[in-house]
Amino acid sequence: MAVTAAALDEATLDGWIASAAVRTRHARAADAEPRALWEAARGLRLGETGTLGRMVRWRIPGLAPELTFHELFRAYPFCVLEEGEHALLSGLCGRIWTLARDYPRLSGPQEFAEWSQPGTVRVLFAHWARPLGDGRAELLSEARVQPVDRHARVRLRALWTVIGPFEPLVAAEPLALAARRAEGR
Repeated sequence: MAVTAAALDEATLDGWIASAAVRTRHARAADAEPRALWEAARGLRLGETGTLGRMVRWRIPGLAPELTFHELFRAYPFCVLEEGEHALLSGLCGRIWTLARDYPRLSGPQEFAEWSQPGTVRVLFAHWARPLGDGRAELLSEARVQPVDRHARVRLRALWTVIGPFEPLVAAEPLALAARRAEGR
């Protein structure tokens, strides 16, 4: 499925996960065209983002620091749901609160949409660049987590109580780096 960054809106994301127990959203404007900003974001490597890169590699063992975030969101344990010229929506399912790599391999967007295994969550990751006008663009990143049942909701709440307060500090880091790169700084 192809989605344009200009058409990516709340309804598109709601089509995948409308009732999220956890929802985060970050945006960063840059003095650059959407294409330049998107290309800068696509090229960010896990090892360049400090805390976030280390956290991702801790949660998904075996990832190389040279791996780009764009490559990460296109491979297991993620599943590409929709993509476009300046947009990528990916999902994963499983027990995100365990230290085990407890993520099933999804066959595609339909399996993500229909996922209902008890004690698990569905997680949507949306990243896109859109024009702001006057040669500027904005890079956006949104994550939504939907528990499948009450047990998963309780586990997610406990996890989010611990990591939630740090999320704004960590998740915005790659957006700022991409904006600086797109601006040539």
